[in-house]
Amino acid sequence: MIEVLRAGALTTVQDQGRPGWAHLGVPRSGALDPAALRLANRLVGNDEHAAGLEITMTGCALRFTRAAAVALAGAPADVVVEWRAGAAQRRPGDVGRPLALPAGAVLRVGPARAGVRTWLAVSGGIAVEPVLGSRATDTLSGLGPPPLRDGDRLPLGTPAGPPAPVDLAVTLPLPVELRLTVRPGPRQDWFTPDALDLLCRGAYTVSPDSNRVGARLAGAALTRTVAGELPSEGLVLGAVQVPPDGRPLVFLADHPTTGGYPVIGVVDDVTPLAQARPGTTVTFHGPQR
Repeated sequence: MIEVLRAGALTTVQDQGRPGWAHLGVPRSGALDPAALRLANRLVGNDEHAAGLEITMTGCALRFTRAAAVALAGAPADVVVEWRAGAAQRRPGDVGRPLALPAGAVLRVGPARAGVRTWLAVSGGIAVEPVLGSRATDTLSGLGPPPLRDGDRLPLGTPAGPPAPVDLAVTLPLPVELRLTVRPGPRQDWFTPDALDLLCRGAYTVSPDSNRVGARLAGAALTRTVAGELPSEGLVLGAVQVPPDGRPLVFLADHPTTGGYPVIGVVDDVTPLAQARPGTTVTFHGPQR
């Protein structure tokens, strides 16, 4: 078991999500940076689909009732292991490197020094009950386990193999400014002819109202030419929806599967937004020809 001593601002169980259920109104969900969780799982010898933890901003503290290997990927943070061997002892750990924990050890993950989210994998994976083939927490629909709370206990699975024999996993530095590729969406014709160009010419900033459902952006408003309501229609990951105030919203992993505001464009890869703190600058550009 893992005992949650401090859950932090938002720590959730995540895996690679539950694709294939959108026709029933169920989004994919899963880790906001799937590659980061896959890396952490490889470092501890797990299958890439094993469930881990997505830790948001403020870190967390966990006690392990059995010996385990852990690894973290994503946002850099201070990592400390505490255990008792006659007297309390501490040793530092690193993001991007497997770390062996004895039974009874406490793992303390500090606040993210940059970015927003860090992913934690544990040998054997988090073995909560799957829902529709996934253990991922969906914060919009409520599917999967609820976000962690102090005092929770999480079951662990059986380790599949030994940790990876590496000293360090090389990761790219987090960008200060995000540049996202956007393609025309299904309702581009609901806006002025220059609206998509305006989206690509200007700079936006990530709003504090952003979450796992979507990244709200502050900046130039996009003007509609079609008034009235749009019947709800399908939404995909990366859809750029424009509410009545004209400020775009980019949908992330926990997005709804349908929506009634027009979609002006679709972002090719939303992974960089997983680490975008409020105030981060975001610019858009069309696909390269």
